[in-house]
Amino acid sequence: MSADDYYKLLGVSKDASQEDIKKAYRKLAMKYHPDHTKGDKNAEETFKKISEAYAVLSDTDKRRQYDTFGSDGFQQRYSQEDIFSGVDFGSIFREFGFGGGGGFSGGKRRQSFSFGGDNIFGQRHSQRQVRGGDLEYELALTVREVAAGTSKTVTLSQGGRQQALTVKIAAGMITGKKLRLAGKGNPSPYGGPAGDLFVRAKVLPDPVFSHNEYDLTVEKEILLSQALLGATIPVETLEGQSLNMKIPPGTRHKTRLRIQGRGLPHMRGEGRGDLYVCLLVKIPAKLTKKQREIVEQLAETGL
Repeated sequence: MSADDYYKLLGVSKDASQEDIKKAYRKLAMKYHPDHTKGDKNAEETFKKISEAYAVLSDTDKRRQYDTFGSDGFQQRYSQEDIFSGVDFGSIFREFGFGGGGGFSGGKRRQSFSFGGDNIFGQRHSQRQVRGGDLEYELALTVREVAAGTSKTVTLSQGGRQQALTVKIAAGMITGKKLRLAGKGNPSPYGGPAGDLFVRAKVLPDPVFSHNEYDLTVEKEILLSQALLGATIPVETLEGQSLNMKIPPGTRHKTRLRIQGRGLPHMRGEGRGDLYVCLLVKIPAKLTKKQREIVEQLAETGL
């Protein structure tokens, strides 16, 4: 059913007493009860709605929840079966001469409307269960843990109790990626299934490698002569492997060279990011006498 205003449905104010609510429902139920309306679908729908409103507002706890969360919030927390549970409609309908049930089936603990064998709130609602809320946990990971995968212990606080969970982290779980643990979230307050736990990764800064999603960047100093003449230098990967990389002649300061497929692994699917080497041309603060002579000679050539 739609989230109607229960007070408006019964025509009472929000500070109405329990007796006022009961009187209002009696009056409306007498008017719209199926035994009086005989197949009028609109009247039947109104009867369902006012009965739902009475089931909530006549119960102190349900009314307090309704006043706190409003129509939409209340509907998210209570199933239709929860709403009608424990409400004794029989005594009201006996006053009208409709018999003990008056269109209801079940005892006081578990009642439901039925018209022609159909449940008042329909099969879809009778099967609905209110699940617990989801939780999100931010998990700090190092770049190396992202590269290789790892297992981490996550400690949750639920209802004043600490719960430790061991979580297996797949390789490639970069910042923002989430891992869903079904049923590990908040429990349902109404007996439904628990919510889910979402573990969200946050990759920590690394002293050597910076990261941008799956790509890594490492800085490497080279000499001025290497930048001018070209050279082959060793570059260490995240896994500790040493690769030879050629620097072309005339390389400028902060040039980035790419080594394909040497970044972080993709979390799902094949492939890896790339490793970028940022070349920093080292300029000496002081020159030896010989170095100065050579640079002066280079300057005479227009270099």
